[in-house]
Amino acid sequence: MKVKEVLKVKGSTLFTATPETLLSDAVVTMADQDMGSLVVMEGGKLVGMLTFREVIAVLAKRQKEQRVGPTPTFSKITVAAAMQSKPVTTDVNMEVDELRRIMLESHARYVPVMEGATLLGVISFHDVARAVLEEKSFENRMLKAYIKDWPEEEQK
Repeated sequence: MKVKEVLKVKGSTLFTATPETLLSDAVVTMADQDMGSLVVMEGGKLVGMLTFREVIAVLAKRQKEQRVGPTPTFSKITVAAAMQSKPVTTDVNMEVDELRRIMLESHARYVPVMEGATLLGVISFHDVARAVLEEKSFENRMLKAYIKDWPEEEQK
């Protein structure tokens, strides 16, 4: 199975932010849309990914900094301060097994799907797991149907 097949099932709705977007606004979008990530775009190009992991990391960092001295409040932090600026990406022709390996090795839960410089969508670890499960379920149904319709051998 290829990434393009997962993307077809998932759909291509994208939610984006810019590096200048306030992190608080990005978090509201993520919560309202029940999403774990936002693609960060600037000038029509992918410049980063913002996931709940980066949000938690920047909040933890700010909390530690507050113990030492004054820091910017959450409402003044921008996406640029939290985003991952060089996210792992994939292309539509990559095999899903290869994508799973890359996701595991890089600890990436959300991977932008690119076709050249064009962003086509984002695939999550959840999307991959669901696609693999559906594929295995389909294979099992086909095998069971094949076995059920197995022709009888003639008696000699």
